[in-house]
Amino acid sequence: MFPNHFFGIVEINNVEYKINIQGQSISRKQLIKLPIKIHDEKALLRLTGIGGRLFEDLVNCEGESKWVKIDSNRILYYLADNQDKINHIDVYSRF
Repeated sequence: MFPNHFFGIVEINNVEYKINIQGQSISRKQLIKLPIKIHDEKALLRLTGIGGRLFEDLVNCEGESKWVKIDSNRILYYLADNQDKINHIDVYSRF
């Protein structure tokens, strides 16, 4: 059985924020919200880790939040299988 969310702490520009990663529902599309402004409509999320692990997903940027919020079934399921092997989540956008 897969977990339905992950919580943690991330660092952006030397400031720590909470992160919540959950699956999307019928009413929620794949998205990311960040505590910094993003001007693009989409962002590429890249998860990397031990042994050269790499996973990417393209998500919609949906405004700002007080913490990092990611709604993506693909990322949630990948983390469920590889949670002890991932140590970076990079967000690629033109900001």
